[in-house]
Amino acid sequence: MNPRPSACQVKQEPLLDSQYPQRLNISSNELLNEYARFLEIDLLRADKTIKNHLSCLRNFQKFLNRDIALATKDDIRVFLQAIKPKFSSSTYANHIKAFRVLYRDFLGVSWSVNFKMPQPEFKPKWIPTKQELKHFYENLPSLKAKCMFLFYAATGLRNCEVARLKISDIDLSSRMVIPKVHSGLTKKSWVTFYNDEAEKVLEEYLKAYKPNENLFLNTKTHMDHPFRTARKTTGLNITPQVLREWFACEMTRLGVSDRYVDAFCGRVPRSVLARHYTDFSPERLKEVYDKAGLKVLS
Repeated sequence: MNPRPSACQVKQEPLLDSQYPQRLNISSNELLNEYARFLEIDLLRADKTIKNHLSCLRNFQKFLNRDIALATKDDIRVFLQAIKPKFSSSTYANHIKAFRVLYRDFLGVSWSVNFKMPQPEFKPKWIPTKQELKHFYENLPSLKAKCMFLFYAATGLRNCEVARLKISDIDLSSRMVIPKVHSGLTKKSWVTFYNDEAEKVLEEYLKAYKPNENLFLNTKTHMDHPFRTARKTTGLNITPQVLREWFACEMTRLGVSDRYVDAFCGRVPRSVLARHYTDFSPERLKEVYDKAGLKVLS
């Protein structure tokens, strides 16, 4: 005999535990404001993560049309079923993450929200050749765009890290870059460097533009605009993320250990050996970077 009740016998109960009756007396907007403070202070989430969580939960609130603290599992199922055909798998997964943190971690329900995360389909990455990189570079519309391009390709930094670089984040004498843009615990940035190609263009850019504090524009939307122009001209779908992937592949091809590639890209070391027994000092990282002899355009 199967001791488990059938689905129709399971009573739907509000997700909110009885130990939190006080939350029934506040509106969904007030609840989300408290939740945002929980993400910021208790979980040390980055501003972008908080914004994404709140956006997902407001979508659910609009769909539900009542206080989200009183939602049931079935409410979440119906909502996920409705949005699944409309959103990408990553956006769908973001909604599940928001539900888990809100109901399980913040509201403290007695059971977990056990909705499965979608598994992304494996697609081999396209990595451009140096000839394609050079062709794309030559079709960028300005000196600023070319400097940005070489910083993406030569440092392995993320889009937002380059977008928000400040002059003070760069040591011109050693070509060292230390981005300071991440406020949360999810993403990190360590130390990376740029090569002599980027150094030459950077010198020209600093003389021509004379930036005060921010090296480039500080919004990634504006950062991406000149790339769209070059993509249309060349037919090459080269983005900041593609250049980051090219950097990782090229440094590996040049014989750089994965643990150092991860360090340049700001990823957390994966193994015990990398975490505790590897020298990640700026001096050692510069030695590894210079020895690789990375070239983007030649």
